[in-house]
Amino acid sequence: MNVEQFQQLLNEKGIPLSRNQLEQFELYFQTLVEWNEKMNLTAITEKDEVYLKHFFDSISAAFYFDFSKPLKICDVGAGAGFPSIPLKICFPHLSVSIVDSLNKRISFLEHLAKILKLENVHFYHDRAETFGQNIKHRENYDVVTARAVARMSVLSELCLPLVKPGGFFIAMKAANAKDELTAGKKAISTLGGKLEKIDPFLLPYEESERNIITIKKIKSTPKKYPRKPGTPNKIPIE
Repeated sequence: MNVEQFQQLLNEKGIPLSRNQLEQFELYFQTLVEWNEKMNLTAITEKDEVYLKHFFDSISAAFYFDFSKPLKICDVGAGAGFPSIPLKICFPHLSVSIVDSLNKRISFLEHLAKILKLENVHFYHDRAETFGQNIKHRENYDVVTARAVARMSVLSELCLPLVKPGGFFIAMKAANAKDELTAGKKAISTLGGKLEKIDPFLLPYEESERNIITIKKIKSTPKKYPRKPGTPNKIPIE
């Protein structure tokens, strides 16, 4: 996917990009490749692939959920900033918080936000399990996103405690999303969520399967969740 195709496909989805936004994506790409030589941020470094598999793929959440409102978003385990930074570039009014357990990734994101001149972005070096028990952040976000971080039963415990009742958890998955949902059904309901919808689609050009899973928070998460770091992964709610 070259830059023109990227711009055209987003335009067709009702997400037109200004010259400044296109320059931000170009600078994002250059910075990602430059920092990737010093630390392992991504295995994908070819420009066409970064635009398709990182940028376009991240923004695809906005094809199925309305990000045009002034939302407060938290991205769990964003790594090099996916999906929240591409979404922030497209929808500059969003308030974005990113939590990641690796400090060097946080350093990269802080640098990135500075050179892209992004406002209202916040970065937290923490485990999702302890972050979810922090009263400043617990049930404080309109939307919590996660892109292929862990299976749904685990991911739900890391993300749903951060969503305010009435808000949404959006999980971005590749194949096997339906099987993961089946296994994660108990976790989702235990943590106060309810499946709203699942939107499958094919990533353009390479035709690989993607799924956007939208879960609505219908009641508060019990205080004991999330459990201690590592526990959700070792003993998932299934």
